[in-house]
Amino acid sequence: MHNNVDSLFEKLWNNYLEVTPSAVKVHELLGSTQQDDVINDHIALRTFNHEKIGLEKLAAHFKAVGYKECGEYHFEAKKLYAKHFEHSDPTKPKVFISELLVEKCSPELQTIVNALVEQIDEQAVTAENFLYSGTHWQVSHETYKQLLAESEYAAWMAAWGYRANHFTVSINHLSNFETIEAVNQALKDAGFELNASGGEIKGSPEVLLEQSSTLADQHAVAFSDGEFSIPSCFYEFALRYNKPDGEIYTGFVAASADKIFESTNAR
Repeated sequence: MHNNVDSLFEKLWNNYLEVTPSAVKVHELLGSTQQDDVINDHIALRTFNHEKIGLEKLAAHFKAVGYKECGEYHFEAKKLYAKHFEHSDPTKPKVFISELLVEKCSPELQTIVNALVEQIDEQAVTAENFLYSGTHWQVSHETYKQLLAESEYAAWMAAWGYRANHFTVSINHLSNFETIEAVNQALKDAGFELNASGGEIKGSPEVLLEQSSTLADQHAVAFSDGEFSIPSCFYEFALRYNKPDGEIYTGFVAASADKIFESTNAR
């Protein structure tokens, strides 16, 4: 496991850029030339609720560098459970980890997922690079499509494995933009497609969090039966509001997160 939070995020970021080249363009578009003001609000990771690689196994890597559990979330329709974690240093990114409740899925999906998980070496899960180690298995495009028909989340995991599913620009820290509307417009003007599920803006000042996101990049994956281009990762944008006590809200809104998951849906 990493002993340094910054080196962990640097590795996660570089791994994310490999399959999300548009993120560099987003940085150039939103960042100020005078200062490095593209601050990461949070990252998200996905997994299966299998004891070998469940949410807590991923969380252990973050706890080792000073993170603590702060909230839990249920997504009934998508059969997901999630928690978010915060660092003792509030300038460090928050972490959102979700897991697919495999036992709530079809027997076919359970069989496929269990076969994938069986291929992971126990040692790999605690290795320093696990959170950005990608897939530990071979999967066919046919199997990917089979999973996709039931759970986009499961299909994405089968194709991409362990890596940040998205990074998130903190709109609060941008010097050139004050509203999420302005950020969204700049992205659209530059040719980015936004996730419109549930509206381009998820959340509201009333729930203390507004979020939007690009649609995932398309990137080639070497499946066992050939190379196919599929959705990879995306970039999210978050604007946080102050709670009544004057402190900024640091949690997540399940109804909004539910729609953000759809940023990796096929177009």
